[in-house]
Amino acid sequence: MGEQSFTAMAGGKSEGEAPHVGVGMLGYAFMGKAHSNAFKKIPYMMYPPAAVPDMVAICGRNEAAVAEAAKRYGYQKYYTDWREMLADDQVQLFDNGGPNDAHAGPSIMAAAAGKHVFCEKPLGRDAEESKEMLDAVERAGVKHMVAFNYRFVPAVVQARQLIASGALGRIYHFRAQYLQEWIMPHYHTPMIWRLRKENAGSGALGDLGAHIIDLGRFLVGEIKSVSAMARTFIPERPEADGSMGQVTVDDAFVAAVEFENGAIGTLEASRFAAGRKNGNSFEINGEKGSIRFNLERMNELDVFWVDAQPRETQGFTNVLISEAYHPYWENWWPQGHMIGWEHTFIHEIHHLLDCIVNDKEVAPYGATFLDGYKNAVICDAILASSESRRQVDIRY
Repeated sequence: MGEQSFTAMAGGKSEGEAPHVGVGMLGYAFMGKAHSNAFKKIPYMMYPPAAVPDMVAICGRNEAAVAEAAKRYGYQKYYTDWREMLADDQVQLFDNGGPNDAHAGPSIMAAAAGKHVFCEKPLGRDAEESKEMLDAVERAGVKHMVAFNYRFVPAVVQARQLIASGALGRIYHFRAQYLQEWIMPHYHTPMIWRLRKENAGSGALGDLGAHIIDLGRFLVGEIKSVSAMARTFIPERPEADGSMGQVTVDDAFVAAVEFENGAIGTLEASRFAAGRKNGNSFEINGEKGSIRFNLERMNELDVFWVDAQPRETQGFTNVLISEAYHPYWENWWPQGHMIGWEHTFIHEIHHLLDCIVNDKEVAPYGATFLDGYKNAVICDAILASSESRRQVDIRY
């Protein structure tokens, strides 16, 4: 089960003058801001960079807002029609940070135009749409990656290396939770696109659950079957015109999963977990030890080794993942000087740029559109299991 060291997998920094890759971004809100921040920092923090991202263009429907975003983030120009942006020869990499219902069409057209494609998660609103996107990038032969940025947390990569090395032995359990609270009643959240199936595809499942499904596949392996329940706690919310709109996605789900390697696990995601702001955590139990991770303490791993001595003081040890020999840390600060959530996008996008200019495989560290499609199949199976109240086998 051995795997090359992370250092070897992440090598290939360009010698001499780094090549430039022109970027066209769709979206300027939450993810647009996070990705733009990464583009600006890559050239001087991931030094020497595999490539320098040129912030060519940004696109959004509201001209005043997108013009302001272009000025704020430093894009050379802006568009209000993504079709026009994709016709721009200066754009070599299309970064799709739009809402879920804007993932498929623009990404498929970008691939057909020969652009490499980086798309926010979930890839598509369902497995069928995700498969169309996968087929498009494979047909075009372009590089493609889904923005499962938690694969690029140093502590998560460290956990993967420990598992791949065999240090934990046989894996028995993977249990993960992704919990937030931002649509609970006291927030008075109105009807938004994330609460409509036609726009979002699913609710907490695609928004949060997709991340922990991906982490399960990234760390433990392929999922074989699911048994799930999903709930919508508030079925109606106020529209802008004062009328009440129907919520057509899940507010929360829980699932029991079976992995192909024999491990079993649980997945839970909710946007109704009072007090939880961005609580993404997992625990992995193996025959030789266990690992715990919590995104809100993202520079730490709790590790337990079965054969640790002396047994009288045996227990979980908190390990600070900030040494120069830990994944990505050669680019940052002296040990103990912490990095944060935004740095995952820097690592992630630099990895994609390296794959583009040095013709490397995006997998296994980056999530390809194949990973995005498989994730969507599992999400669909969770909803199908909840509706049928039966176990559903995963079939691609």
